Amino acid sequence: MNLSFSEEQNMLKDSVARFVADQYDFETRRKIADSAEGFSRENWQTFAELGWLSIPFSEELGGFGGGAADTMVVMEEMGKGLVVEPFVATVLLFGGLLSKAGSEAQQQELIGKIIEGQLQGTFAFLERQSRFEIADILTTAKAEGDSFILNGEKTVVMNGANADKLIVSARTSGAQSDEQGISLFLVDANADGVEKVSYKLMDGQLVANIKLNGVTGELVGEQDKAFDAIQAVVNDVMVAVSAEALGIMEKLVMTTIEYAKTREQFGITIGKFQALQHRMVEMFMAGEQTKSLLYRAVCSLEGNSEDAQKDILALKVMVGRAGKQIGGEAIQMHGGMGITDELDVGHYVKRLMTINTLFGDADYQQQRFEALTNA
Repeated sequence: MNLSFSEEQNMLKDSVARFVADQYDFETRRKIADSAEGFSRENWQTFAELGWLSIPFSEELGGFGGGAADTMVVMEEMGKGLVVEPFVATVLLFGGLLSKAGSEAQQQELIGKIIEGQLQGTFAFLERQSRFEIADILTTAKAEGDSFILNGEKTVVMNGANADKLIVSARTSGAQSDEQGISLFLVDANADGVEKVSYKLMDGQLVANIKLNGVTGELVGEQDKAFDAIQAVVNDVMVAVSAEALGIMEKLVMTTIEYAKTREQFGITIGKFQALQHRMVEMFMAGEQTKSLLYRAVCSLEGNSEDAQKDILALKVMVGRAGKQIGGEAIQMHGGMGITDELDVGHYVKRLMTINTLFGDADYQQQRFEALTNA
């Protein structure tokens, strides 16, 4: 297992780190998150100019041709800055599905626009009853001529409020939770029959519930057989958001250690108390364990290992548990100010909590891991 980065990956990592350090301080991030759109279109264009939006796409489509490791280095540094721009929703989810399932015409039409920063997209897959089961779908799509008519509702759609295009999972055959019978459809987010209700999650991310009332959709990929493509993209994104979580954990550990060097209690800095030193070491170790599992999952993905699915599930479990440990310790050691809106610590912790629930929390992924191991 090669854990060293290439020259290009180090340059990519440094590029994102410089942007966060120079242009994305906490107050700037708060203003962006509190804005009506919930992200900065100016920053999005900067991402395009720096080539970040091209990373996972093939060179044939004008992309960088990067893999899981390239996405990892970007997401880790974005995590340290709590970047709210919809990289996951537009590039990794929407763009990932186009790359894996889209026709050549769909790829040629849309991926170039993503790379240039001209198109916002997302994947609408969650429903009220589905919880973490991505195959639990009640939204229907019925053929009508060369198109399909979609009816149903999707919830907690990342970037749903700002997306120009949606890829929607819908049932074209089979029972409610069957993996077979699921298809993907490209939908104009502003078409007649699309109703959006936007709101913000506790981490400041803007999402939307979207109702589809007789909306026309264009088939993406093969009818009834979309589940494998969906699962492949979800796996990629679980690794990516785990890298973001690692960046957040590293930021919280560093911030807590620095704070312990300055806060005084009983006439001495709290960092000199042995009990707190032990707790900070445990925070550091939880982060390092997460990093080890992240690197293992990335290597498994890029090497098409037969253990890749298990490695990804184990990583997601570790992210949930280590995030809870590190976030809780960071808040406790900062005292009452750790949960105030004015301090960045609480915002980092809220993002960790949100990442834990994406595509299934630690308990859910533990059950999946055990089922896969015992199969």
